[in-house]
Amino acid sequence: MEGVRILYWHWWGLGLILAALEMFLPGAAFLRIGGAAVIVGLLTLLVDLSFAIQLVLFGVLAVLAWFLSRLVARRDPGDVHAGTLNRRGEQYVGQIVTLEAAIENGFGRAKVGDTVWRVAGTVDLPQGVRVRVTSADGALLWVEAA
Repeated sequence: MEGVRILYWHWWGLGLILAALEMFLPGAAFLRIGGAAVIVGLLTLLVDLSFAIQLVLFGVLAVLAWFLSRLVARRDPGDVHAGTLNRRGEQYVGQIVTLEAAIENGFGRAKVGDTVWRVAGTVDLPQGVRVRVTSADGALLWVEAA
């Protein structure tokens, strides 16, 4: 019996299977290993490699892909608003916005981005005045004259 013969399309099939697994088990680990398999398949197509060399190359590429992904992950600061994900109003603290409805009896409305927020202030202010968001309490923004 001859040695094991793995062709390029075997590696490409493994790469596709690993990419499909990524849909069910997210985290990009299978995607990286699948990429290593596709690269080994491409090299096997271009150069006749023994099975042992293919396996070693696959292992080296998979480990290299993991280290490179860790390096990129360390540089990526992530989402700057991740700490306020469920406290959306807090990301507006410090911003200056314009009153869409006057603050009367302590409450009014201001447009922040594409959303109109209910605002509260200690002083009544007319419509069109620019105010600074000082804090957020759920869906209520506390403001003061800018």
